[in-house]
Amino acid sequence: MKLLVILTLLLSSALIAVSVGEPESKEKWIAPAAEAGKKNPVAANDSSLAVGQKIYLQRCVGCHGKTGKGDGPDAADLGIHPAKLSDAAVQQQTDGELFWKVTVGKKPMPNYRTRLSPTDRWNVINYLRTLARR
Repeated sequence: MKLLVILTLLLSSALIAVSVGEPESKEKWIAPAAEAGKKNPVAANDSSLAVGQKIYLQRCVGCHGKTGKGDGPDAADLGIHPAKLSDAAVQQQTDGELFWKVTVGKKPMPNYRTRLSPTDRWNVINYLRTLARR
């Protein structure tokens, strides 16, 4: 009987943890104010844009698409629509907000805190700004 109670408690705890751990993908994804206020220390010059584009094409295009419309070849398999990076709603976000989102990720998007250096993440942000013109 004790074993049944323990197993029930463990299963209940696991179910609660799973239901609390993953927010609905439809929730608005808002960066903390301190992060939103961060300024991009990397100038958006030709070198930065070239590096940002290279990283984007390697890491982001599969879901977000070549022109940032959320229509990459892997997008259909995600179960959600990837952000349309070329849309005004994304482009109006601060560099700090976008940097934070790239850094922490949100399922199914991985976090890039350890996958990309801070400079490379800023380069990607610089490149993302060019998608509004495409």
